[in-house]
Amino acid sequence: MLISDAGGGAPLIAKSQVDISMVVAPHERAARLDVFLCRRLDVSRGAARRMIEAGGIRIDDRVCPRAGTALHTGQEVCVERRDLDAAPVPQGELDVAVLAKGRGWIVVDKPAGVPVHPLLPRERDTVLNAVIARFPRIVGVGDGGLRCGVVHRLDVETSGALLLATSDLTWRRLRKAFGEHEVHKTYRAIVHGRLDGERRETAHLVVARHRPALVRVASSDAKGARACRLTWRAVDHFERHTLVEVDLETGFLHQVRVMLAHLGHPVVGDVTYGRSTDDAPRQMLHASAIRYRSIRARSPDPSDFIAVSQALPPQSPDH
Repeated sequence: MLISDAGGGAPLIAKSQVDISMVVAPHERAARLDVFLCRRLDVSRGAARRMIEAGGIRIDDRVCPRAGTALHTGQEVCVERRDLDAAPVPQGELDVAVLAKGRGWIVVDKPAGVPVHPLLPRERDTVLNAVIARFPRIVGVGDGGLRCGVVHRLDVETSGALLLATSDLTWRRLRKAFGEHEVHKTYRAIVHGRLDGERRETAHLVVARHRPALVRVASSDAKGARACRLTWRAVDHFERHTLVEVDLETGFLHQVRVMLAHLGHPVVGDVTYGRSTDDAPRQMLHASAIRYRSIRARSPDPSDFIAVSQALPPQSPDH
């Protein structure tokens, strides 16, 4: 079924997830695609971006993958919504350990190499596929669809503690807490070079590219720059490397990796911001702890993290 809308009126969208065709009106010229979808469909910006990421948006009959695409008067924007709000496929065979749980929330131990949630309706082998099989009440929580219960994310190659909401009330509370930087997150990382002591760092970060994601340190007045803060402390030393713990004060895409690399101490195994020649199976970054009020969970170092640290030459007795 196809519903057409010439623009300007109330958004035409049905609960049955029908396709929609809309024509860009003159007053909507130069609007970003995601903003256009928000206004026309009365959805959140995150939901609009997920439709775009899933390949469900066409402009003049061509799939458009970029949320920031500027629209022109008279263009036809088509929305394919049939499956975009469907929950991920439950996969009980996936082994994702539960670190802690309480009323309305759970913390799971995300393995390295496993995405947090699917980007496409039939995508499998993500943390959320496993969680839905064990906690079906999470379906429809928060943003719903392919991001049921998700309140924050970890990079695909980062392991460790991941907090999810299993009720809408808790989801709203946790999203607010993350937005106000009230959730305390600690990471462990093996980095190049020697760091001593403890220090608080501030840097202004900006997303330089979305796909694949790339973040840069920028000046404070750069467009889109955001002030980001963390504190690192050295906990162990090797001959040419340091094991550090990092407490995040803000949450920004790739923040720990980018800020450590900017200091001259990139994370071992980080091919984007570090060195491509490292002898490591992935970036050695692990989300070791998360804390917010009564929510507390710790994730032990995974086996690959331990193996890399044990393989590093030890610190010489002269230090």
